[in-house]
Amino acid sequence: MIRIDLRVELRYQVGGAGADFLFDFHAAKTRSQIVSDENLTIDQPIPYRIDEDPVTGNRYLRLRALPGPLTLQYAVTVDLQHHQADPLQLTEVPIYDLPVEAIDYLYPSRYCQSDRFVDLAANLFGGLPRGYGRVSAICQWVQRHVRFTFNTSSAATSAIETFADRVGICRDFAHLMIALCRAVNIPARFVTGTDYGADPALGPPDFHAYVEVFLGDRWYIFDPSGTGIPMGFVRIATSHDAADAAFACIFGAVGWQAPVILATPVEDASRNLFAPSHCDQALSTSDTAEPAATQMSS
Repeated sequence: MIRIDLRVELRYQVGGAGADFLFDFHAAKTRSQIVSDENLTIDQPIPYRIDEDPVTGNRYLRLRALPGPLTLQYAVTVDLQHHQADPLQLTEVPIYDLPVEAIDYLYPSRYCQSDRFVDLAANLFGGLPRGYGRVSAICQWVQRHVRFTFNTSSAATSAIETFADRVGICRDFAHLMIALCRAVNIPARFVTGTDYGADPALGPPDFHAYVEVFLGDRWYIFDPSGTGIPMGFVRIATSHDAADAAFACIFGAVGWQAPVILATPVEDASRNLFAPSHCDQALSTSDTAEPAATQMSS
């Protein structure tokens, strides 16, 4: 089992009129990602609320901050009990048999314009055997053709622009892979989490964007940026793309500092706790999907 002690610190300077915040940085709760010892500290004496989306499981923190400095500190212990599967046994699910939760991730979205990639994706991947291998081929194609480079994209950069420019950060890699998967009718969704195992030359630990693709009976992890160790990713939010998965949405005049994130593995062989590592198995921390409803033909 993988146990991660996660610490997140966010610092802001709120303008004179105050500001509303909508945060999404709490670790998600699934049967494979067990959350314990959560603690949230806010240094202003203000009320707040935390709501969980019943469909996605995303956990939203809402507050109205007073003018002046604002610091949030979040600490949590996360146990990752990955479902592991043989990639050779994972098949794509016919659209007719997809669970309802997966259907929505077949369509184009704001930053993943899959309808613009149909011809390209068909030429590149349409002839490959369907299953985990085809998804891996899409992931590897993105890794080979896009260069990880800071300050080359913005929050408005879409898959189309990343394909044209061939540079970006983790968010851009994820958008392009998702668009290519959806273009060949494979459900794919955007996931935010915290990175683990990235080269320190890429900068300090940060929030991370990766991809989940629906195969078999659940969502499996893919990291098209190739910068981290997926076994150590802590899931935060799932969404169509980055438009609805930001760790902070701010409504008002606010200055901010880069987030401070520390994800530390707890290693203790006597308790079956090990550091995350690369592996050849397909990994998932999502719950098993409900099968598609059957309907009698008339």
